[in-house]
Amino acid sequence: MNYIDMHCDTLAKAVEQKKETAKKLEHTMVDAERLHRCGTKAQFFAMFLQQKKEENWSDPGHDPDDCRSEKRKISLWYNGAEIEKQMQDMYAVYQNTMENCADIIAPACTYEDLQRNWQQKKVSAFLTVENGCVVDGKMERLEQLYQMGVRLITLTWNDDNCFGHPHAKDAGRMQLGLMPFGKEAVTYMTERGILVDVSHLSDGGFYDVAELVKGPFVASHSNCRELAPATRNLTDDMIRILAEHGGVCGLNFYPPFLNTDPVDKVSRIERMCEHVKHLVNVGGIECVGIGTDFDGIEGNLEIADCMEMEKLFDALQKKGFCEDDIERIAYKNVERVIREVM
Repeated sequence: MNYIDMHCDTLAKAVEQKKETAKKLEHTMVDAERLHRCGTKAQFFAMFLQQKKEENWSDPGHDPDDCRSEKRKISLWYNGAEIEKQMQDMYAVYQNTMENCADIIAPACTYEDLQRNWQQKKVSAFLTVENGCVVDGKMERLEQLYQMGVRLITLTWNDDNCFGHPHAKDAGRMQLGLMPFGKEAVTYMTERGILVDVSHLSDGGFYDVAELVKGPFVASHSNCRELAPATRNLTDDMIRILAEHGGVCGLNFYPPFLNTDPVDKVSRIERMCEHVKHLVNVGGIECVGIGTDFDGIEGNLEIADCMEMEKLFDALQKKGFCEDDIERIAYKNVERVIREVM
């Protein structure tokens, strides 16, 4: 079955491997050739930006989550130039891939691009930013990203930035909302046609986005907190609000976001189906999509790469989902959001 995947970290993997294109990669879950062979309708390629690199604690036996220790964690904060280099390196891979694989994959910025590429039997490649830190509190940067072809921004990753605050175990931090700039930027994004992504965002930030955005927004790669207590997942209230906006939650294949036990490292198709069922029960069939997080996850994965996506759709059919509902989950819901936003 054809599908649209709202999130992968393949560009970062290609840069890590010092590859100029993502045409054919080893030790990855996605590349252009495999996407084309398995019938992918569209792949959202994230330019993942890391604000800080955390080194090991000086005491190797120390638990980094234990704040009572007198030992101090070393954090190296990347400056603006380094973040810009991260992005430009991934952007170069994206551009080179589009140029060198033009017969099988093509950039997409609009619903019309998506349909044209599909008619030409090409995968559509949507460019995204994961971590709005690169915007650096400057509205003109949003326009620059738009001109580069970026059509989705995941507002935060796992650190504070100019948009707002990330998810957190601390209840107080979890309630922190968007920064004043973040509110202004989200409004601009909706007017410009850049999809707002709340994956990684704090609960308070989610509710701020819901107040500001009148149409669809997405959680590109998140699951259900009711089934897996990770703070990266959405509560039932959030799922309902997302659905009311016409938005979509992209099913994430990462084991800790699927399983009740966070140390369970197996990504099971059965568990994916349970999250899909819960999303449907809470928000309706139209709020469910796919956001694999391929090339950004690890563990024992029953769906190990894009070539195995059919396993999920076969399992959903066995669970009683009709063909039309599976198509909605696989691509039609995200396709609708693209049409309404871009």
